[in-house]
Amino acid sequence: MSATLDTVSLLADRINALEESSTLAMTKKARELAALGHKVISLSVGEPDFKTPAHICEAAKKAIDDGFHGYSPVAGYPDLRKAIADKFKRDNNIDWKPENIVVSTGAKHSLANVIQVLVNPGDEVIIFSPYWVSYSEMVKLAEGKAVVIDGSFDNNFKVTPEQFEAAITDRTKIVMYASPNNPTGSIYSEAELRAIADVVARHENVHVLADEIYEYINFTPEGHFSMGSIPEIAERVITVNGVAKGYAMTGWRIGYIGAAKWIADGVEKLQGQVTSGTNSIAQKATVAALNGPMEPSQEMAKAYHRRRDLVVKLLKEVPHFRTNVPEGAFYAFPDISYYYGKSDGATTINNSDDFAAWLLNTAYVATVAGSGFGAPNCLRISTAASDESLVEAVQRIKDAVATLK
Repeated sequence: MSATLDTVSLLADRINALEESSTLAMTKKARELAALGHKVISLSVGEPDFKTPAHICEAAKKAIDDGFHGYSPVAGYPDLRKAIADKFKRDNNIDWKPENIVVSTGAKHSLANVIQVLVNPGDEVIIFSPYWVSYSEMVKLAEGKAVVIDGSFDNNFKVTPEQFEAAITDRTKIVMYASPNNPTGSIYSEAELRAIADVVARHENVHVLADEIYEYINFTPEGHFSMGSIPEIAERVITVNGVAKGYAMTGWRIGYIGAAKWIADGVEKLQGQVTSGTNSIAQKATVAALNGPMEPSQEMAKAYHRRRDLVVKLLKEVPHFRTNVPEGAFYAFPDISYYYGKSDGATTINNSDDFAAWLLNTAYVATVAGSGFGAPNCLRISTAASDESLVEAVQRIKDAVATLK
């Protein structure tokens, strides 16, 4: 190929228009620095630091021995779809049958499937912000328009029903949100979700895409509530979940949706042309996860809760950081905007991207800029790490910001 040829121009416009995932980009840079011998503490990736529980691993081994080596059904094995339907009824009070379930290669895949199936060019998707980095890019790939509504720091990063209704137009097709939220750890209460559902009920063409992947990492006394359990709008709520976070199964790549059959059928049709059925062994392991004991997941949640308390306490000791108290998931999301315009003599911090890059290169702590999550004043810090690593990381951050004037 000619050295003068602009290879970027050969890529499809939809790819050139995409932003790189900020979480994966920071994780890549952290690995590169670590490979050079630096003692990097990586708090950038949203991945449990626990091992998959033993009974789930044993089920996978048994599936190999039992000969589950071939292609799986596009929508998932029948026993897994039944286990998911049972889980929705047991944990979420959502009445879906196996025919309403589609199993995909991770919850990210599930979200992307639904958006591709429902969104036409020009359709609007309302996104509650801060949001997970891939939401807006998934909408972009579907040629839709992302309409981002900001949840304020003072309202614990949550969007109000009034904000939501004001954003609805005749082109609105979906509203999507995560609770518990990545990156903020905020949780919409039952009362808050019912108020949002009242708005949805008044707009019959609006569908809800509810991302519940952090369901089991919830520190509130009330526990988790699913909008899909509200009868008036149940047929218009697509609930997305998976096993990555609650069961420490990130690498197993299993996500799923529960939705009205016409939506599930559309997702199955799309998936049949793109990936077909997901990993057969991982599906059998997921049956064991959903039908098995919850004590391992509960113990992990207790550890995340303890770490939440530790990190919030430590971050409050960092001068000029504003930190809310996350109610779930495993992140802290401090406002760091006080340091914009400040310099250590070599680098000037103008935004969260500058701050995250500077922190990695000077203190060797990998975080993620809030800009990728729709919150340019903030920094996402994963608390899915050992207590020792968290204490050391925040101390490094505290020492680093002391050099900014």
